[in-house]
Amino acid sequence: MKILNINKFHFIQGGADRHYLDLGKLLEKHGHTVIPFSMRNKKNLPTPYRKYFVSEVNLEKPRFSFSALKIIGRIFYSLEARAKIKALIKKEKPDLAHLHNIYHQISPSILGVLHKNEIPIIMTVHDYKLICPNYQLFQKNKICEKCKGGKYYQCVFNKCVKNLYLASSISMFEMYFHKLFKFYERYVNIFICPSKFMAKKLQEWGIPEYKLVALPHFVTENAKNIQTPLKDYILAFGRISPEKGLDRLIKAMADLPEIKLKIAGDGPEKKSLENYVRKNNLTNVQFLGYKKGEELQKIISGCRFVVIPSIWQEVFGLVILEAFRLGKTALAANRGGISEIIQEGNTGFFFKKQNDLGQKIQSLYDNPGLCEELGKRAQKKVLKYDPEIFYQKLLKIYRFAQNKK
Repeated sequence: MKILNINKFHFIQGGADRHYLDLGKLLEKHGHTVIPFSMRNKKNLPTPYRKYFVSEVNLEKPRFSFSALKIIGRIFYSLEARAKIKALIKKEKPDLAHLHNIYHQISPSILGVLHKNEIPIIMTVHDYKLICPNYQLFQKNKICEKCKGGKYYQCVFNKCVKNLYLASSISMFEMYFHKLFKFYERYVNIFICPSKFMAKKLQEWGIPEYKLVALPHFVTENAKNIQTPLKDYILAFGRISPEKGLDRLIKAMADLPEIKLKIAGDGPEKKSLENYVRKNNLTNVQFLGYKKGEELQKIISGCRFVVIPSIWQEVFGLVILEAFRLGKTALAANRGGISEIIQEGNTGFFFKKQNDLGQKIQSLYDNPGLCEELGKRAQKKVLKYDPEIFYQKLLKIYRFAQNKK
């Protein structure tokens, strides 16, 4: 089968990009021809299909200018992306298209072309962009669903995007435009949701239930069996941004001076949190910076347990599975899709409030035997997220979409 694998980044920028690339490898392993379609970028992995990629665009700081107007037009509907995908389809004649994140840089302009060529369209939903202008259902440090019912003007009132009126206005009009023409609802055959929570949330906001299927991400097999004795620290890793709740974890550590917290990762909130740690002389909190591969695996393997203090509605919780894979238990906020991964008291624990967080950290840290036991159980649970199990379920979705096209 020839499969178009489509995502705006052809390198690892975040979890969605990692899944997009891992999926491509998995499909190729099973004999499929995978054809990537993405945006040009100097960080991109090499591919013979680069000439079909859309030109690069920077959306960091929107300002009024002629070039900015061109970019805004592209966000709504990209004529370049439409032309490029049309040429690629003509050349390769794919059997199916699997979409990931195409918002802004690629836009839904490609959907009509795929539909016209009778190519079934599958879309893995990695965030809440289909229903929320800022992707997160989260703003000003709390869960937000003010736009429900098509009230996207709330995005501007609350400056939900970059805390700027201009960026928020662009996202608001983009949502109204895409909903007016129902690009995604009309053309996408099946939306794959990494969690049941995500599927339920999309249904609540108007995505047809018959187009939704819950299929959790798989865990890649590249982790080495690293035997590391438990050390005297706990770990938080991943993106450092407001919705991840690391500020409240750090505040909890102020009352636990005998316990060390290591934070591996990078993101927009890293500097402010480092400043907070320095000003309050929290010597038990250490920032390690961005880590990956075997180096990150060694750090995970040495910790007593990982902490996931998210305050937004997590779509899935891949960092938990990465910890489980290395035999580590987790203490997490019961948010979104996380509840579908952790089994309370069996593979990990949940906390509810700030005070509860500190107490749970202390209790679990003081019981290394329990940490090891729960870690072993967690490692067994990862088997259900095996790539081969995922592939067989995905293949059924592909075949269903092809039969219904």
